[in-house]
Parts: sequence; structure tokens; C-alpha cells
Amino acid sequence: MSRIAESEMILNDRGAIYHLNLKPDEIGSTVFMVGDPDRVKEVSKHFDKIEYKGEYREFITHTGLIGKKRLSVLSTGIGTDNVDIAVNELDALVNIDLSTREIRSAPSSLNLIRIGTSGSLQPEIPVDSFIASTHGLGIDNLLNFYRLEQNDEEKHLLHSFVTSVQMHAQVGYPYIAGASASLIKHFVKDFYQGITITCPGFYGPQGRILRLGVSNPELINRLTQFRFGHHRITNFEMETSAIYGLSRLLGHNCLSLNAVIANRIRKDFSKDGKAAVQNLIVRVLEIVSENV
Repeated sequence: MSRIAESEMILNDRGAIYHLNLKPDEIGSTVFMVGDPDRVKEVSKHFDKIEYKGEYREFITHTGLIGKKRLSVLSTGIGTDNVDIAVNELDALVNIDLSTREIRSAPSSLNLIRIGTSGSLQPEIPVDSFIASTHGLGIDNLLNFYRLEQNDEEKHLLHSFVTSVQMHAQVGYPYIAGASASLIKHFVKDFYQGITITCPGFYGPQGRILRLGVSNPELINRLTQFRFGHHRITNFEMETSAIYGLSRLLGHNCLSLNAVIANRIRKDFSKDGKAAVQNLIVRVLEIVSENV
């Protein structure tokens, strides 16, 4: 097996993977991924015991126990570029021998569960509700740098999406990946389900207009109206498609769970987004501790 060069997998002075500043024994088999670094402690405060705390830049990690289950919570910051770092380095921790720099012969799978926020794209999905993403549909281009193959149904869905939403060639071609059936089956009660669109920005890419015009002013309406069989778009944010696409390629279980803090159709914004996120955290930990 070929050795991975120092320039391709970077370790720091303590032998930890570079950006996350983690060693293999410092993470659990289930990792909650949150964008906001301040949200890490809001998750870990519910652990029965915290065994490890570490950080580097925006990547903060707490690892601990709920009962006998060893869990980690990791902040990624905003965007699919940060998710690219986080998922690849988490995978390296369990599937590459950091000392020999060789890929392990028997692959290991992590449970990667995003706990985030998003904007609803359906009028009946109110602020402060929860969404479990059946798919992550990326208009961010990240997975186009990898060898992600789409099946026939996905190809037809993407073609219909591009035509309906009128995606222009300069934006790039979208991709799609699904949630892990082993995880999403536990998140039916109290959760809406549907396709989550992942955007490469917060303003123009999500149809927000401040001082700049946008190339697709009907984007929100077209996303809301899109249907493909029983599939519809429920929400959008900035991380899910990367988690789903990379997890699919690397063999990890993945799920994205979001508290709705804005309804873009009704122009509503949560009066207490922090409370909505805290309610989501409690519900997710309850389900994971009992079922995952």
C-alpha cells in the first residue's frame, strides 16, 4: 500500500491531524457536526462526562459519554469548504494509520450527524420546527472535484432540477446524495423530511438582495415549486450536501438535522433561534442515546 506524503496529509507537532488537531483516540464513533463553535458546549453540556476538549481555529471538539456511548461534537464553521476539511480529516483518523501513513485494510464507518440551522422553503414548515434531510442537493460545486457517480434516478432528478430552477451554466452543475437509511429512520416523529439545498453563500446564492442584484431573482419561488415524483425541497443552508456526498464516497453514515429559524416564503424569522436550536439538540441526543 502506498505511503501518503507529508504534503498531502499534514500532522502537527503532537502528531494530530492538522486542522482538527485530533488524534484517533480523541473522537467517538458518532460525531455531531455543528457550524457555530459556541454550539459545541451547548451539545456537550448534556454529556454525562466529558473526556476530551481540543481546538484549533474554528474547529472545536468535545468528546465524552452519554451512558456507555462515546460521542464527539465538532464545530466546522460555515460552508462546504470547511466540511471538506472536517470530513476528510475525521475519515483519516479512523481509516489511515497516522504513523505509517498507509490506508487501513479494514475500513471503519463513523456516524456523522449535523445539528444546524436553515431556512424553510415551504410555507407550511414554520420557524422553530425541525427538518431531517432525505437528500443534500449541492449547488456549491464541492463534490464536482471528486468522483461522485449519480445513479439514473439522481441523474433524472438533477436534470429536472436544472431545467425547473433554470440553473445557468456559469453556476456549475449540481449534485445530490442521500441520508443514511440507518439514521434517518429514527427521525420521523417531530421532523419534517425533504431535500435540503446547499448553497455556496448566504446572500446572493440564497436569493437575498441587499445592494447587489442576483442572476436568478426567481430562485426562491422555483425551489419552492420544484417537484420530482414524491420529492420536494424543504429548506436550504450551507453544509449538508458536502456531508452527504463525502460520507457516501468514504463509507460513513450521515444525517443532517436542522432547526428552522427563517421561513423564506412567509418572510418569518424565529423570535428565539437559540431556544429552537437547544430544543433540537435535546431531541437529537435523546434519539441518538436510545437508538444509534
